[in-house]
Amino acid sequence: MPALLRPVRDATNMERFSGSKLRQAVRILVFHGYLLRGTGSNVYNASLAAALVELGHEVHLLCQEPDPWELGFVDAVGAWEGGGLRVQERSSRVRCTVYCPDIHGLLPVYVADRYAGVQARPFPELDDLELDRYLHANVEAVAEVAARTRPDVALANHLVMGPLILARGLAGTGVPYAVKVHGSALEYTVKPHPRFLPHAREGLAGARCVLVGSRHTGESLWEALGDRELPQRTRLGPPGVDVTAFAPRERADARARVERLRERLAHAAPATGPDDSAFARDTDAAAQALGRLDLESDRIVVFVGKLLVAKGVDLLLAAWPLVVERVPAARLVLVGFGAFADGARELVARLGEGDLAGVRRFAASAREGDAEARPLRHLLEFLDALEADRDGRERYARAAIAAAQRVVFTGRLEHDELAELLPAGEALVVPSTFPEAYGMVAAEAAACGVLPVSAEHSGLAEVSRGLARDVPAQARDWLSFSLGARAVADLAGCLNGWLAAPEDLRDGTRDALVTAARRRFSWEGVAEGVIAAAEGRLEELPELPVEPA
Repeated sequence: MPALLRPVRDATNMERFSGSKLRQAVRILVFHGYLLRGTGSNVYNASLAAALVELGHEVHLLCQEPDPWELGFVDAVGAWEGGGLRVQERSSRVRCTVYCPDIHGLLPVYVADRYAGVQARPFPELDDLELDRYLHANVEAVAEVAARTRPDVALANHLVMGPLILARGLAGTGVPYAVKVHGSALEYTVKPHPRFLPHAREGLAGARCVLVGSRHTGESLWEALGDRELPQRTRLGPPGVDVTAFAPRERADARARVERLRERLAHAAPATGPDDSAFARDTDAAAQALGRLDLESDRIVVFVGKLLVAKGVDLLLAAWPLVVERVPAARLVLVGFGAFADGARELVARLGEGDLAGVRRFAASAREGDAEARPLRHLLEFLDALEADRDGRERYARAAIAAAQRVVFTGRLEHDELAELLPAGEALVVPSTFPEAYGMVAAEAAACGVLPVSAEHSGLAEVSRGLARDVPAQARDWLSFSLGARAVADLAGCLNGWLAAPEDLRDGTRDALVTAARRRFSWEGVAEGVIAAAEGRLEELPELPVEPA
């Protein structure tokens, strides 16, 4: 093993994860395999790399980010050109190098999406030859980077194929590694498609530690892999929050920041060349959406995430008329992209016509892109309940017409742009109907003093219950709602209760959320925890709670 690189200059930020002693910097190799912007695991790896650099460590990150130079923490970029690795540096002190392996134009993904410059296909659609070629390209890249940089530790992301790639690429080097399991690979690929179980097992076999975001994800992982020893190596490793960026703002400051964001988007240079990827965005359209906000009087509620049926967007849109009926100034801002984006817009249009029969037809046959037809169960259950209440049905139809005018779609915003928007909101909703490893955006909202309202299940419930211990008792029930037959009404009840609460209760709740987020979530702690996990210092890492936290 190579010697440690250099002493860390700022000792105040470098207490070991256990808080017992100072440590020196390490050289860490991270395999992610995807972009560094847009969605949860992408943001996780970008934020992790930035935190590691800030703490004085040296990072070598393998991914498929097309524009790594746009990220401030990146000092060098490596690419395979003409069969060889070439590294370009822009700083005399290289702290983070991003490498983009040549994957021959085919990127396996967990959820179908479009990516610029590559063909993105779900893992189950790959034949053995395509999968082997993808694995070989990345294994060779990891082996070459490891030989050149001699890392002290390594981290693999996703249950497949990152751990397997590291296990093979680092074979014989003695470099210890940890694995960070994000929810998508487990729930969308490995569990429904046992073909990938051997790949997952091989990758996890050599890991010193497996990090998961919640008890729910840990138990789901253990059941899927059937490894009795795996729980002993599993530790809690949720993502963190940049509490300097995601922070509460005075109302005037929050409004001014959103207006400046709108102006930047409106004057942003248009994208060069065609880009029909899911990560492409229309900055002018985003600016127009923000321009529809009345920052003086709107009571802003935000959704952030993929626009997918599994993310519960339809459930939130169905609840929205019940909110606007009680709080006419409420404004819903949907931030994100995905296969259900057109479907969400169509649902808003149907609601705006007050045509509940049309809403029912849409809910019964809704399609997510080209995927198999997927009826919107929660919306249909809500409409069934309305049938028994004629007055309520007519009142809802009238409210829906007004509510549809109180919804804006921004498309994708960058993570730093989200930090400008969130503090102007009063609540954020995470209505996912599919298991989530962790409620990262809920934690970011809490850090801004914005009430996160989440579905009560999986990793989302663990975040909500953790925050519930800190907020005033009167506000606890507004943090989550059940996905039962009354899911739509219960979600609306959470938002209406919060928006109508006395100002002193709201102020106390906001203060408690901010304090809890700063105490519980820190990217510096996450970064040091990753190193502790890779080195096998399990005793310094939090165990999974026996009961949801």
